[in-house]
Amino acid sequence: MRLILALTGLAALSACAGGGVSGEIGQACMAGGRSAANPALCSCIQSVANQMLSSSEQNRAAEFFNDPQAAQDTRQADGRATEAFWDRYRAFASQASRSCG
Repeated sequence: MRLILALTGLAALSACAGGGVSGEIGQACMAGGRSAANPALCSCIQSVANQMLSSSEQNRAAEFFNDPQAAQDTRQADGRATEAFWDRYRAFASQASRSCG
């Protein structure tokens, strides 16, 4: 349940586009249409992603901002690679929440 709340919290950090935020996750954060997001916050989240996730993992995680069901499907999926990604994503989400929230 806490994980779902963390995902919801990350999705809630997304907001209107613009602001010169770079990176897949930062751009997804800005484009997500959430009022709580701003360039500083989305840039912070992107910075954490740069430290903790590979480029391909960032691309995959950026989808979660627009499609929370994709996060749920990933969380429930079987397979070592998917489970390993999910563990890294959870660690990223926790760190982003602590660093940027």
